[in-house]
Amino acid sequence: MSRLRARKRARLPDRAFAYIDSHGRRRLPIHDKAHVRNALARFSQVAFEDEAARERARKRLLNAAKKYGIVPIGFFTRQLRSEKDRVGAAALPTGFVTFLMTDIEGSTTLLHRVGDRYRDVRNDVRGILRAAVSKAGGREIDARADEFFAAFERAGAAVEAATDIQRALGARTWPDDLQVRVRVGIHSGRPTLTDDGYIGLPVHTAARICTAAHGGQIVISGAARVAVGWTIPSGIRFRSLGRRRLPGLTRVEELFQVEADGLLDNFPPPRTKPAHA
Repeated sequence: MSRLRARKRARLPDRAFAYIDSHGRRRLPIHDKAHVRNALARFSQVAFEDEAARERARKRLLNAAKKYGIVPIGFFTRQLRSEKDRVGAAALPTGFVTFLMTDIEGSTTLLHRVGDRYRDVRNDVRGILRAAVSKAGGREIDARADEFFAAFERAGAAVEAATDIQRALGARTWPDDLQVRVRVGIHSGRPTLTDDGYIGLPVHTAARICTAAHGGQIVISGAARVAVGWTIPSGIRFRSLGRRRLPGLTRVEELFQVEADGLLDNFPPPRTKPAHA
């Protein structure tokens, strides 16, 4: 199949593409039989913004295949394999679980500075997050926009992953002298695992703790600190940040900052009110 020239691509209407992201970037051209076959082969390589976008693109692509009389056997095989992978991902920790949540600080400012290249920056960050979580034995739960969510059977493993994340991000050289920092929140509790994922106060608490942190900082709850117990990973220390009120939650949480060699340690107070306020 000959490569679609930029001028011809620009003249194609939006309906000639299976996927158009929120920035207006058009992917997977489906305006003729050859390009539909190519899109079927490349579908699993596309990084969709969310599951809904993926499903819309899949339906448009299958409709195009039907239009051109293509029976996408190989496509269905790859989709079934992908579905099996998702079923495997359902074997998540239950009972007492430790959550790790991250968020890229100042993402809007970064987006204004680098424009469309921000997607590459975010993908690089996600690569670092996934490598650290996998190495520590955690399971990725979700990744959307600038946020990342993982679960661990052991609180100590979550702390190890978090320190690896911050060290890797700190050692990374970013384009245009960008300062890319991620805030990390860790909390332990007993959530409910449903077919749609985890629900319950532990999930909300982990999210609020992440929001309370600053870029480059790791903040954990008192429950997670207790769960770590005496099995503290080598070289890691905990500094109390006091008892804090987390937005939307009635229970006051004692927060701790994780400290270790190679990590930033000088931050403003947590971005939430102290318990006595």
